[in-house]
Amino acid sequence: MTESATQIKFPYRYDIVGSLLRTQALKDAHAKFSAGQIDASQLKTIQRQETRKIVAKQVDLGLKDITDGEFNRSWWHLDFLWGLTGVGHYDYHKSYKFHGSKTRTDNAELVGKIAFNPNHPFFESFEYLKSITPDSVTPKQTIPSPSMLFRDNRSDNWSDYYDSWDAYLDDLAKAYHETILRFYELGCRYIQLDDTTWAFLISKLNETASDPEAHAKYIKLAEDAVLVINKLLENLPEDLTVTTHICRGNFKSTYLFSGGYDDVADYLGQLRYDGLFLEYDSDRAGNFNPLDRIWNGDKDKRIVLGLITSKSPELENQDTVIARIKQAAEKVPLENLALSTQCGFASTEEGNKLTEDQQWAKLTLVKSIAEKVWHA
Repeated sequence: MTESATQIKFPYRYDIVGSLLRTQALKDAHAKFSAGQIDASQLKTIQRQETRKIVAKQVDLGLKDITDGEFNRSWWHLDFLWGLTGVGHYDYHKSYKFHGSKTRTDNAELVGKIAFNPNHPFFESFEYLKSITPDSVTPKQTIPSPSMLFRDNRSDNWSDYYDSWDAYLDDLAKAYHETILRFYELGCRYIQLDDTTWAFLISKLNETASDPEAHAKYIKLAEDAVLVINKLLENLPEDLTVTTHICRGNFKSTYLFSGGYDDVADYLGQLRYDGLFLEYDSDRAGNFNPLDRIWNGDKDKRIVLGLITSKSPELENQDTVIARIKQAAEKVPLENLALSTQCGFASTEEGNKLTEDQQWAKLTLVKSIAEKVWHA
């Protein structure tokens, strides 16, 4: 099976989630910047030099879409959120509860009405990425889902700035919609919204199954997430691909959440994305039974199976992965499936516990398997 003009171009049969391990040169530059040995301009110069190298590496591997590895940020989500008008930075005084590891305590909070920021620093970063990407390859922009502002106390003070929660959600959707349109104006044709909220909800909906009042709170959060996401996706250009990555947490090869997709499958099935990247690298993700509900019969939507782990260096067996793809195809047509790693390799600047060579080997494996399955 090959790509045809009638099929959506992205997600590609072998695709990339986004973040890549920070190079040693970039890590050294950040350390020097923190120590006051280099200034912001010098740090930016090194960051761009290293971005150019990993773009070239992705192109050499034969990837059809590439990212900047998220080399312009420290956190996969917070750096973007801080760039929106009405969002500020504060010390959460709590570490996010990853299994077996502790994070830094940065967080975001509302400091005013939320709105599109025409000077968001990610725009300049994308312009640079596009400038160094060959015409034959598509630069992909990753940003966090707006639902990431619903959690970890980030929206606790919404009533300080809004008369109603619905008014806040309207502004949030509008800010994201305008942000995506600005990326489009800059030449972006592929955007991915990363989202740990659904994995959080999998955990919470299961925990509160016997507590109707608490359960209803998380049902409302799921409904609000669907509302905001679908609203921001309305009336976007037809040649723009917007996908999401449903993540269970990724920090130094650890995770936040476990559980199958059953409890959130119907909500995911309502989302009007062009594709969904789903983590399926371990038993923590459950089985493929909910896939048909998530796909929801949308022939223009692709489900990207994250069957290759980004958390450990061992390479998966190709035959085993191909067998799992065939198993998933019993729920979703093969032409509506694709393959990727389960997550990025460095959702935070610390990175997962594998080497750069092992990272590239993982991506090479994704491409090799996809070529066998789909002749991509």
